[in-house]
Amino acid sequence: MKTTNPLAALFARSPFGPLQEHMRIVERCAQGLPPLIEALSRSDAAGAAALKADVFRLEHEADEAKNSIRSALPSTLFMPVARGDLLDLLSSQDAIADAAQDAAGLLAVGKLRFVPALAEPLGAFVGEIVEVVGKARELVERLDELVEVGFRGREADSLLEMIDEVSRRESVTDTMGSELVALLFDHEADMGPLSVVFWYESIQALGRIADEAENVGDRLRLLIAR
Repeated sequence: MKTTNPLAALFARSPFGPLQEHMRIVERCAQGLPPLIEALSRSDAAGAAALKADVFRLEHEADEAKNSIRSALPSTLFMPVARGDLLDLLSSQDAIADAAQDAAGLLAVGKLRFVPALAEPLGAFVGEIVEVVGKARELVERLDELVEVGFRGREADSLLEMIDEVSRRESVTDTMGSELVALLFDHEADMGPLSVVFWYESIQALGRIADEAENVGDRLRLLIAR
C-alpha cells in the first residue's frame, strides 16, 4: 500500500533526506549568531533584537521540522538504519538549534556592556563554533553514501576522520571559551558585575552549541559501529 504522507515517501527513498534538511535549518540558526555579535559590538540594540528574532524563528522552524519528521518516520518500513537511531540523531541535531536560541536570548537581553577588548576573541570564538556546526552538517550530508556501501569501507573511514575533526575543533572552542572567560574577568571593573554575569552565561551557552555539534558526530560514530 502506497503512503500518502510525502515525508514518509521520502523516508522510503532515503532515511536521511528529511534529517539532512533539518540539519540545514539548524546550521542557519547557528549562522545567525555572528551578525548578532557584530550588532552588539556596535551597540546596535535594535539590530541585535532583530537578529535574535531571526535565530528564534529558525529554531522554531527546526522544531516544526523535527516534529514532522517524528510523526512521519515509519515504524514498519524496512530501513537500513534503526528508527531509534534516526530519532536520536534528530534529537542531537535539534539540540544545536536549542543551544543557539539560548545563546541568542542571553546575548540580546539588553544588559551586556561590550568592551572593545572582547570584540576580536569573541568573534573568533563564535566563528569557530559556526564552523563546527558546518562540519557536523557535512557529516549528515554524507550519510546516503554510507547506506550505499553498508556503512563500511573507504567511505566509512573518511566519515570517521571527519567526525574526529569535529571533535578536535570542538576542543578548540573549549580552549577559546576558557580564554574568553579569563579575559572577561580581567575587564570586570570596566563592565560591572551584572554585565559580567550575563557575558559569562552567554559564553557558556555559545560553547554548548559546539558541544551539541560534537554529539551529532558521536551519534554517527555509533551508526557506523553498528
